[in-house]
Amino acid sequence: MNLKNILIVVSDIDRSKRFYHDLFGLQVMRDFGDNVMLTQGLVLQERKFWEELIGAESVTGNDVELFFEESDWDSFMDDVDKYPEKIQFIGEVRENSWGRRAVMLRDPDGHLIEVAER
Repeated sequence: MNLKNILIVVSDIDRSKRFYHDLFGLQVMRDFGDNVMLTQGLVLQERKFWEELIGAESVTGNDVELFFEESDWDSFMDDVDKYPEKIQFIGEVRENSWGRRAVMLRDPDGHLIEVAER
């Protein structure tokens, strides 16, 4: 058995596609309208579609995190600063004892993301 994708529920699929493309470089592999497959195994699904599928209201929780590594840290942080929408940070950029910088932030729907320097 192989894990193929991670799916997150989003309220505005176009907004989320822009966010993950502009800041993380993820490309659309398949676009089915309410369900979009991005590179690196991330799938976005429109909240309304998800709720109809499971027959219940979706709940965005804080117990899941997407983790990315970035080789060009300064460029990434510059892109974050220039992003046209306000990005919510969880704390400040931190540097580990071995010199690796990392930051935690939220996507437009509140999903937790950690980005660490490669």
